[in-house]
Amino acid sequence: MSRIERIGNATLYLGDCREVLPTLQKVDAVITDPPYGLGRKLDGGSWGNTDGWDNSTVDAVMGLPDIAPCVIWGGNYYSLPPSRGWLSWFKPDAPPSMANFELAWTSLDRNARQLSVSIAETNPHRVGHPTQKPQRLMEWCLSFVPDAKTILDPFMGSGTTGVACANLGREFIGIEREPKYFDIACRRIEDAQRQGRLIA
Repeated sequence: MSRIERIGNATLYLGDCREVLPTLQKVDAVITDPPYGLGRKLDGGSWGNTDGWDNSTVDAVMGLPDIAPCVIWGGNYYSLPPSRGWLSWFKPDAPPSMANFELAWTSLDRNARQLSVSIAETNPHRVGHPTQKPQRLMEWCLSFVPDAKTILDPFMGSGTTGVACANLGREFIGIEREPKYFDIACRRIEDAQRQGRLIA
């Protein structure tokens, strides 16, 4: 771990989640979008060169259900336990080179649900991460853990889960190992915290 930033009620770690996770206190829920291991398949496709950011899955994902209730995007690429609580993001405007929907594995004992959100809806918020999730999608995920006060995202990327937490008044812990995405997340979460304080 090389850096810790505290921004309002968010604590952000620049480092590898495999090193940071054992040092954390208890959290109420995990909502995350880890690497799916699709990097080589995306090279030259609609995302262009992925620079190796997503060339493998991460073993640390397998231990997340032991920490707290989980929503794990791309969970279908991991050997997680059976679940009936799958979430689906339907992309009505997905180009032919992209999937029409993405799946999130959850540890929640509930019916599966789907949200339709246009990819174009993310354009005003897009900050340079190749697989940035829509803010509305992550706020929707938070709605399934309404009593969770502290949310962990061990694969924070550009910080969309942290922005959603700021908008909904939740405490957030984020971990990201890529400095360029960490810096983007810090700025986005700081902006969201500032907006939240203006509204409160």
